[in-house]
Amino acid sequence: MSFRVVRSSKFRHVYGQALKREQCYDNIRVSKSSWDSTFCAVNPKFLAIIVESAGGGAFIVLPHNKVGRIPADHALVGGHKGPVLDIAWCPHNDNVIASGSEDCVVKVWQIPDGGLSRTLTEPVVDLLYHQRRVGLVLWHPSALNVLLTAGSDNQIVIWNVGTGEVLIHIDSHPDIVFSACFNWDGSKLVTTCKDKKIRIIDPRTGDIESEALCHEGSKATRAIFLRHGLIFTTGFNRSSERQYSLRAPDALSEPIVMVDLDTSNGVMFPLYDPDTNLVYLCGKGDSVIRYFEVTPEPPFVHYINTFQTPDPQRGIGLMPKRGCDVSICEIARFYRLNNSGLCQVITMTVPRKSELFQEDLYPDTLSDEAAISAEDWFAGADAEPSLVSLKDRVLIVQGGYVSSSHGQQLNVTKKSNVLDKGKPNILNSAAKKLQHSNNNHDQSNNNTTDSNDSGTHTTSKYQEREPSPIPPPEPAVPPVTQADLKALHDEIRKLKAVIVKHENRIRALEAQAKSRDEENNITEQKAQAPDSTSTPVRTNLAPDEV
Repeated sequence: MSFRVVRSSKFRHVYGQALKREQCYDNIRVSKSSWDSTFCAVNPKFLAIIVESAGGGAFIVLPHNKVGRIPADHALVGGHKGPVLDIAWCPHNDNVIASGSEDCVVKVWQIPDGGLSRTLTEPVVDLLYHQRRVGLVLWHPSALNVLLTAGSDNQIVIWNVGTGEVLIHIDSHPDIVFSACFNWDGSKLVTTCKDKKIRIIDPRTGDIESEALCHEGSKATRAIFLRHGLIFTTGFNRSSERQYSLRAPDALSEPIVMVDLDTSNGVMFPLYDPDTNLVYLCGKGDSVIRYFEVTPEPPFVHYINTFQTPDPQRGIGLMPKRGCDVSICEIARFYRLNNSGLCQVITMTVPRKSELFQEDLYPDTLSDEAAISAEDWFAGADAEPSLVSLKDRVLIVQGGYVSSSHGQQLNVTKKSNVLDKGKPNILNSAAKKLQHSNNNHDQSNNNTTDSNDSGTHTTSKYQEREPSPIPPPEPAVPPVTQADLKALHDEIRKLKAVIVKHENRIRALEAQAKSRDEENNITEQKAQAPDSTSTPVRTNLAPDEV
């Protein structure tokens, strides 16, 4: 007698449910770029989506409570000169986001609480190094203000955003870098490249520790580190069939699992939840979301279920666990971008009858506090990410999370530039002079008041005890020089000359039109008058002449 044993798993009955249209985000002009990116980034405060924008690149940032139809003139983050290719929220500050663009520049932005009221064009810092478009931005999981960028110039750069300088430059890829991912404590880096190879790199030195063939297909591949050290990859085989694999870092060339999925053309993005060890596969152009559970038992990657939707997806974003609603046992929330401009919200829920906090579903998750500074990490120290208990430190406010770092600002302290030492700061000197003149003026007024009220001792004491507040100085205006006046007079003189020239031309044209009209009138009169040179006809003829 044979029977089948069903694998025991608390995530075997996870189901997905799409929210109603009025609870989603509509009328969003999603970017039409062909770059393989998710076009979406989410954190517990904001939703960011790369959109189409005339005259450069931009992305929209929406608070989670701003649902429904988005106005066409909504404020954007639009400081790039080329289309934005990738965006990523800082894991240690929910108000900071980084963006990479085709203009070869990486910008870091500070989003105010409550969202944008007008278009934001001034970033906190510009990171300039790449010579070609930047298609990948990635934050370090545990170190503060450490950002990785990769561009089409085959270069990987690791920045210290706090100082705006380059920490490490990695030049070990012969072609475009498709993806990059840090391991759990940020001490290793896995990358996939257009040369079909997967590499494990030391991010501090740039040395390649191991490399192997990832997938045999020529299309884009993706690789992520799992929490316990294994590597999960997605790609294509020689027949352009999509597949995924599970590998060990010390044996990259020998996959533990290699499974073929289907024959679709879209690149699959693996989204990983380290708390539950669930991997969600979301393909570009697909209408499904497949999710798997990774366990130590064979076959190691267990298929759970598929969430089906009628519309194909253009991009997708995954909410961190800090933003999930624990009151309904929600373990994941996706923000799915459709071609019609709808951002659909999908919740993944584990069915439970109890309304109490489920500790087996919500272990300690990633916190918004950094575990180590950028300087210590660069010096060689490693630290696992800081964890937080959702039971003790989470506030359920409309099913969301209130960050403990409310109003935290990103401070950028750039190092002094030798070339800037000899450059005078005109505005600062002018402001100091204006402040000095205002102080002198206020002091003279106080002296005058004291001399006038010398007989009243109470008034002088009151003035000494509570002096009148000094008004803040007005912004300094640079003085107008003689060269500026001369240039202004020259411009006025040129404009007058142009006006006189146009007036003369208009007069000449009017004279020509007048003479042409007179000639036409004379011609018409001649045509209407009888001919004076012809012989007149006699009507009274004599009889003999007849």
